[in-house]
Amino acid sequence: MEAISPTIVNLIIFVLAIYVGYHVVWNVTPALHTPLMAVTNAISAIVIVGAMLAAALTETGLGKTMGVLAVALAAVNVFGGFLVTRRMLEMFKKKEPKAKAAESRA
Repeated sequence: MEAISPTIVNLIIFVLAIYVGYHVVWNVTPALHTPLMAVTNAISAIVIVGAMLAAALTETGLGKTMGVLAVALAAVNVFGGFLVTRRMLEMFKKKEPKAKAAESRA
């Protein structure tokens, strides 16, 4: 008999990962948010590959369903992350002066 159930160990790791992730994200300086988003998108892309492998290699219906759900959620995260990163990068672009912008429209 094991001293601690593997389910309890996995739950503890999951809760600690949430705690560490929360503090890592919220303690980042604003100048580093865009690079952090780019890295997060890359990690989510790796999660998609892992979820596809997990879904393909399982034999149960529940495993396949969870794998497909993981792929879908990670895909939403990747595409949404790219949209947010693009919007953040647009904030750093220089804006045209208002007089010049009015002339170009006329």
